[in-house]
Amino acid sequence: MQVTRLDVRGLRRFESVSLSPAPGLNLITGDNGAGKTSLLEALHLMAYGRSFRGRVRDGLVRTGSEAVEVFVEWREDGERRSRKAGLRHTGQDWQGRLDGENVAQLGDLCAALAVVSFEPGSHALVAGGGEPRRRFVDWGLFHVERDADSRDAAGEGFLPLWRRYARALKQRNALLKSGAAPSQLDAWDHELADTGERLTRHRQAYLEELRNRLSEVAAELVPALGRAELEFLPGWRRQEFSLADALLLARDRDHASGFTSVGPHRADWRIGYSARPQGEPLSRGQAKLTALACLLSQAEDFAARRGEWPVVALDDLASELDRGHQARVLDRLQASGAQVFITGTEAPTVLASRSEGIARFHVEHERVSETLE
Repeated sequence: MQVTRLDVRGLRRFESVSLSPAPGLNLITGDNGAGKTSLLEALHLMAYGRSFRGRVRDGLVRTGSEAVEVFVEWREDGERRSRKAGLRHTGQDWQGRLDGENVAQLGDLCAALAVVSFEPGSHALVAGGGEPRRRFVDWGLFHVERDADSRDAAGEGFLPLWRRYARALKQRNALLKSGAAPSQLDAWDHELADTGERLTRHRQAYLEELRNRLSEVAAELVPALGRAELEFLPGWRRQEFSLADALLLARDRDHASGFTSVGPHRADWRIGYSARPQGEPLSRGQAKLTALACLLSQAEDFAARRGEWPVVALDDLASELDRGHQARVLDRLQASGAQVFITGTEAPTVLASRSEGIARFHVEHERVSETLE
C-alpha cells in the first residue's frame, strides 16, 4: 500500500495541512511540538479509528474546531485506480466514506487502509495490560478477511464472529448488572460459547502463523535473549473446560461482580525468551525492541497473505532506537519496498549515507513543506 495524499483538518495544532508522500521512505522533521507526530496520528486514526496516543475526545480535536477530519488517498498493488477514504470525528460521533460510499461500521473503514505504527508508547504491547495485545491480534485478523483460509468451517470470518461475540457479551453483562434470573442467561451463554470458541480458534491460528516470523525478527533485534516463544492465553482454562462449561461455572461469581469474567474478551498472549529466566521482566529497552519485532512480524505476515506491505509509521525513530538498531530496521524495510514514514527533530544519522529514495518534509508554523535536505 502506498499513500499518495493525506489531508488533515482540525487535528491538534493543524487547522489544515496536506502531504503528498513518496512511495518509499518519507522523513518528516520539525521541532518538538511542531506537529510532525500528528501526521502519523492522522494515518493511524484512519486505520484504527483512534490515535496511538488515545481516544479522539482526549485532546485530538484542535481547540476551536468542531471535529478532526482526515482524507487519505492510496494505491494498492495490482490496482490501477486509487482508493479514497475520509473520516470526520468529533470525539463523540463520526462519519466516514470509502470510495465514494458512506460507511456504516467504523471497522469497515479501518479495514481498508493498513498501517503499522511504532511510537514511544509501543512498549506497552509487551509490558502493558492485555487490551493492546488483543487489539494487535484482532488487527491482523481483520486484515486477512479476504482470504478463503481465514473462514472457519461454518464459512464465517473473524470480523462477523467478533461482532456477534461483542453483542452477546454486552447483553449478558447488562443482565448480570440488572440481577436477572440465571435462566435468562442461557441464550446469551450459548451465543457466547459458540462465537467465543470459534473466535479463539482464529486467534490461536494467527499467533501460531506469526510465531516463526517473530522468532526470526527478534533474533535480529534482541539476539542476546535467545529464541522468542509465543504463548496464547485464551481467556479461560481451555485445557480443562469448554467455554460453555466455564461460563456456567462462573455464573455465581459473575452475578456478584456484575460482569462476565471468562471468555475471549479476557484473552492475552505473552512472549518468553529461551535465554531469559521465567518471570524476569524485560527492561524498557528490551520491551521496546520486542514490541518492534512483533509489529515488523505482523507487517511481514500481512505482506505474505495479501501480496503487499502495509504502510509503516515510525515515530521519533532516532530517540527510540540506537544507531545499530535503526540501521537493521531500515535495511529490512527498504529491502521490502514498503512505504515508510519516519519522524524526528532531525534526520537520523544512519540516513546520511542513504540520500537516494528518501522524500524529506519539514513541519514548521503549522505547515508542511518538502525539502531537498
